[in-house]
Amino acid sequence: MGSNKRVTDLFNEKVRVRLFGLSSSNSSISSGSEHEGEYDVSPSPSPCLSYLVQNFLEDESRADDKEAVQAVTSRENDSDSDSDSFLRADPTALINDVVHPTLFNNADRFRNKLVGHVTKSVEIFAFFRKNNKAMFHRNLMAYLREIGYNAGVCKAKWTSSGNLKAGNYEYIDVISPGNDVRYIIDTEFSGEFEIARESEDYKKLRNSLPRILTSKPDDVKKIVRLMCDEARRSMKINGLTLPPWRKNRYMQLKWLGPYRRSTSHFSPPTAVSSAVVGGFPVICRAVGFDVGGDGGGLMIPPVTRTR
Repeated sequence: MGSNKRVTDLFNEKVRVRLFGLSSSNSSISSGSEHEGEYDVSPSPSPCLSYLVQNFLEDESRADDKEAVQAVTSRENDSDSDSDSFLRADPTALINDVVHPTLFNNADRFRNKLVGHVTKSVEIFAFFRKNNKAMFHRNLMAYLREIGYNAGVCKAKWTSSGNLKAGNYEYIDVISPGNDVRYIIDTEFSGEFEIARESEDYKKLRNSLPRILTSKPDDVKKIVRLMCDEARRSMKINGLTLPPWRKNRYMQLKWLGPYRRSTSHFSPPTAVSSAVVGGFPVICRAVGFDVGGDGGGLMIPPVTRTR
């Protein structure tokens, strides 16, 4: 029939498992390894407990918005001592002095190479970006592993306590060889800082952030603190209060809190997804092609148009 032969659903169980995380036994996949994270707390045998104690002390000390920001800065033990000046700086200065030097460091050759490969993988799997985030992350991670990176899918999850709301978040990381430097990859980074009724200064600052982040944890920590401080200022200008899910301690837990790291190509069982692309209903069936070439790579399922 040749290479133009139409692909049907005559694929074996292995293909179905790798494409959708399904198997005849519905057995659970490897849950990954636990990691403590790198949020702003002092070392202790129980980092989560110390973090909650810190939050309690922070909340107790709030007299007004300015004092609250100063309390966050002093208690979080960050290396930058001029956080409060962020509240008085114009967005152009913040972009030029903080955002660009922190997130666009061209001196890091490993990161520069990684950024190119991450961008390419996002383009390859663009279809899944909105339609199936879990599969999108798994395919990105698998692609990076196929070309030699130590990549993993990281899942952070925390419970509510006091004013800290429960939450969870998923992103990708890469560990560089030799020095074991960790790089956090988030494909929707700038969108995580959207707030209601953004001031023009805050909008300009947020728009300077990359949509696709590839940065070290310390750099992420610095940017998160900056953006949360400025978000608080933006909302105060409009007579609003910063919601719990945009506060610094909550946002830090997304990328810097304890997480479970998995390098499995398989995702938890999910139903076959459908979407509309170019005005046509599209169904992702359990068929695909192994682009790894060795039987151990990721899967790129084609789409079938149905009118």
